[in-house]
Amino acid sequence: MAERVRDLGQFQGVRSNQLTGYGVVVGLPGTGDDNLEYLTQAMKGVSGRMGLTLPAGVSPGLKNAAAVMVTADLPAFAKPGQRIDVTVSTIGKAKSLRGGALIMAPLYGADGQIYAMAQGNLAVGGLDASGRDGSKVTVNIPTVGRIAEGASVERAVATGFDTAPVLRWNLFDADFLTAARVRDAINQRLPGIATVEDGVTLALTLPADPNSRASMMAAIEMIDVAPAETQARVIVNSRTGTVVINSAVRLSPAAISHGKLTVRIDEDQHVSQPRPFGNGQTQTEQHSAISVDDEKHAVALFKGGASLSKVVDALNMLGVTPSDLVAILEALKQAGALKAEMVVI
Repeated sequence: MAERVRDLGQFQGVRSNQLTGYGVVVGLPGTGDDNLEYLTQAMKGVSGRMGLTLPAGVSPGLKNAAAVMVTADLPAFAKPGQRIDVTVSTIGKAKSLRGGALIMAPLYGADGQIYAMAQGNLAVGGLDASGRDGSKVTVNIPTVGRIAEGASVERAVATGFDTAPVLRWNLFDADFLTAARVRDAINQRLPGIATVEDGVTLALTLPADPNSRASMMAAIEMIDVAPAETQARVIVNSRTGTVVINSAVRLSPAAISHGKLTVRIDEDQHVSQPRPFGNGQTQTEQHSAISVDDEKHAVALFKGGASLSKVVDALNMLGVTPSDLVAILEALKQAGALKAEMVVI
């Protein structure tokens, strides 16, 4: 199946960047952090910026405030003045952020520079209620909120889009065959501009004019390419027992017989009483019952190159459970009959 170039990879530098910051949420109905030291320091800093100096040695009651971490994604080409969404999460023991408002907080990038300023009223999808007897009800997560368009971009991130002489395009998954096919498809549409650097990267020689460059990038992203078949993999989730087999999995000739042997031993103690006024003694007799249950299963034969559908049909015939399936696949891998990579997550 053909896929668009834009679904197989992306241009280098055209990416989002993570921002994070520390802030204070106020206006909470008694569900804040109370007297946490770092919150107290933050509130003193906020008050100082407003021209209010709190008395030394006084620790204000802050149940209506909470210390939070603010995170956001800065999209590619975001310009100063544009708005982005932010997520606000509590740091301490605040019970809920419902009804709170975030005081202006700077958001920093990985280089330590401020790229946005966040502020606004929170929208919280959860709630928390408790009674005097200690009963408590929590719906969703009330300690995480979101502010739609809650931050204003203050600094743009240079992408090199309009300055780099060579623009690079990267595959999401490394594959030499797919990279070669993308190169051939691009050169067929725009001759001589694409070369392969490695299994992930293509170098594109595009005109320096931003207008022409953008038009050619848009045309390249919409080119249809038939990617190489994915690598044969068997994914096993060890926690849930989920097993996923992709269509590239093949089997060499192999025979599988899977059964279950159950040995059951039942112990029963029988008390033997003597006759009245007899000379006998009470004795305990041990009775054991042993049973063996050997489930019979047919032998499944795989011919060389068996496809996914054949594998599934044969395993269904054996009536295996997910845990049994994992054991069978591991045994096939050890025997050299399973032509796939086993990935345990």
